[in-house]
Amino acid sequence: MQRRRLLGWAALASAVQSARAQGYPERPIKIYQGFAPGGNADTIARLIGAELGKGLGQPVVVEAQAGAGGSIAATSVARARPDGYTLLLATGGHAVAGALYQKLAYRTVSDFEMISTITFFPFLLVVPADSKHRNLSTLMSEAQARPGSVSYGTAGVGSTHHLAGELLARMAKVEMQHVPYRGDSASITAALAGDIPLVIAPPTAVMPHLKAGKLRALAVTSAQRWSLMPELPTVAEQGVTGFEVSSWAALMAPAGTPRPVVERLNAEVRQAVQLTAMRARLADMGGEPRASTPDEMKTMVSFELQRWTQLVAESNIPKQ
Repeated sequence: MQRRRLLGWAALASAVQSARAQGYPERPIKIYQGFAPGGNADTIARLIGAELGKGLGQPVVVEAQAGAGGSIAATSVARARPDGYTLLLATGGHAVAGALYQKLAYRTVSDFEMISTITFFPFLLVVPADSKHRNLSTLMSEAQARPGSVSYGTAGVGSTHHLAGELLARMAKVEMQHVPYRGDSASITAALAGDIPLVIAPPTAVMPHLKAGKLRALAVTSAQRWSLMPELPTVAEQGVTGFEVSSWAALMAPAGTPRPVVERLNAEVRQAVQLTAMRARLADMGGEPRASTPDEMKTMVSFELQRWTQLVAESNIPKQ
């Protein structure tokens, strides 16, 4: 009797949830993103939010909650009511934070419903224009011959850029020194001043300086060459076989969000990512527009979390 009663309540709750989802959305939706206003994450959130608003017939508001690798915004969403009105624009830093931070107020995968990926983008390894290194192979040879003599700058400890550098050193079997800065702009300024010989940064941060001839790119971190710089070889092509790091932007909701709502949001994201104007704008930012199913996204985030957790442990990177 007790079992039948519980099953009955579960069925009723599911029916109510589904009924509510049928009228979704009935009010404005908020997307939290965890980085500074005006940056890549903020721009992508506003782009996708504008298209979601058109498709859903409700305003979509973007709010920045910057700090701690995006985990402040993620905490807000994980604790929000799972009704589809509070979403998270997550980036590759979401998996990195799960691997690097000792205490988070949420579980990286299970406290969220995955909706869809939006775009993937690589990092560029760049040096000052007057650097003696014309390719990554010679730089790695120097790092191998003189352990610790090669340093690299990134946007900070715990950034995806940072772990990309640690992965590069590990796979190339060299020792490099990480120099963290407060954001991409600071690390690039240091490279322009000759204070750091190598910087790992997203394309949007370095492209103006590459075009001006002040920096030179040695490699791209993606598995395939980047379409906007097809002449630039990948890290893997220059002797570090199997190396691949790409960051991403994707949409998530709190765990327990009704499946019909998740599916509606997924359909809207997939439609938005197919728009010519959207694809062009994301490509201009250095990204490869690519939507996914919720299950595909969950598999991807789980893999990223496992990979970075293993790297943090094996490289003895201090937990934050």
